[in-house]
Amino acid sequence: MLTTLRNAFKIKEIRGRILFTLFILVVVRLGAQLPIPGVSRDVFSAWFAAQTGGAFNFFDQMTGGSFTQMSVFALSITPYITSSIIMQLMTIAIPKLEEMQKDGEDGRKKIREYTRYVTIALAVVEGLAMGINLYRGGNLMHNNVLDVIMVVVALTAGSSLLMWMGEQITDKGVGNGISIILLINIISTIPNDFGLLYDKFMRGNNIVKAGIAAIIILAVILFIVVFVIYLQDGERRIPVQYSKKVVGRKMVGGSTSSIPLKVNTAGVMPIIFASSIMSLPGIIVGFLGKNPGGIPGTILAVLSSSNWCKPSQPVYSAGLLIYILLVVFFAYFYTSITFNPLEVADNMKKQGGFIPGIRPGKPTSEYLNKILNNVIFIGAVGLIVVAIIPILATGIFGVNVSFGGTSLIIIVGVVLETLKQIESLMLVRHYKGFLND
Repeated sequence: MLTTLRNAFKIKEIRGRILFTLFILVVVRLGAQLPIPGVSRDVFSAWFAAQTGGAFNFFDQMTGGSFTQMSVFALSITPYITSSIIMQLMTIAIPKLEEMQKDGEDGRKKIREYTRYVTIALAVVEGLAMGINLYRGGNLMHNNVLDVIMVVVALTAGSSLLMWMGEQITDKGVGNGISIILLINIISTIPNDFGLLYDKFMRGNNIVKAGIAAIIILAVILFIVVFVIYLQDGERRIPVQYSKKVVGRKMVGGSTSSIPLKVNTAGVMPIIFASSIMSLPGIIVGFLGKNPGGIPGTILAVLSSSNWCKPSQPVYSAGLLIYILLVVFFAYFYTSITFNPLEVADNMKKQGGFIPGIRPGKPTSEYLNKILNNVIFIGAVGLIVVAIIPILATGIFGVNVSFGGTSLIIIVGVVLETLKQIESLMLVRHYKGFLND
């Protein structure tokens, strides 16, 4: 790995891209410390700590702690992620957008432009909700309309700047810029997680007990990392044979290839969707400043992941079953958006391709759909296993850490994709890449 890094830095273009990416990430973390004018961090932190159920924990993790610090990057890139999801769904519902997506690079550029507009609109709406909540709580300097406007402008500008910097990383750096920013935000919370683990299991214990606890923690982390790597890279390859045909005076075709179906086709999106839906009611109630009791309060407690798997409150673990069902549903839903068996079968038929033992056309489509359903289910089960581990740690041991579940899938996925991009740049110049060490 170190040899590969040295080789990468020997190439001027790659060195420049890596340094540019690192520079942007430094700016991102510095911006996370820049407070919004007129907002008291101490008051807001106290309000955040008073929110029962941990509805905002997932949101704060995605922002790298910027939310609890009320910095100008408090919204982080969450409006952009939401906007991208909305645009993906809209391309299915609106035929014009679907045609635009298939219209080559020009169409995709137009969709990216629409995504930016939706991102800014969402940032304004979220900033306005936060500004009104701060105003109602008397947490602004002058507590007037101008202060609310200042909060909205600062949050919208911060989110827009992060979106622009993410696009700059994609164009001039290495990796997908938005994913890289999300990665650095999550990584920034890990030292605090290890501090919590140290305080919970090692502080005050003798060397033997502390050592055993450290070994168990490292073993669990290593297991999750290895499992996620296999989950991200695992795929089912379906062989495809192309028949020979005469084009002019030449015989073409007769080649063999395969259709790679990734086990975790949807990536981390099912967990993000499910977590967002489960935490949304608690976030809305938190912003409204209400603390409902009775049946509404019980429902919110069931939906909060911080109450799951607690031996003293087993009834709240019903929310975990809802969460699992949502993860499975979104795994199938998101994959159906990105992979269309009927379209793949039609393209194969047009190109003279067929799956050995399967007739072209509808039988091929049905076969692909059957295989895809099985692969998606395996991937969904893998996602659930990874997601449940930190939930169990929180419920049984009372330790709220973020390096499991969603975070690790994002970290591993982004790191692998970034290394593959660096490797592809190096292979052009005949250097040995990361993945061949």
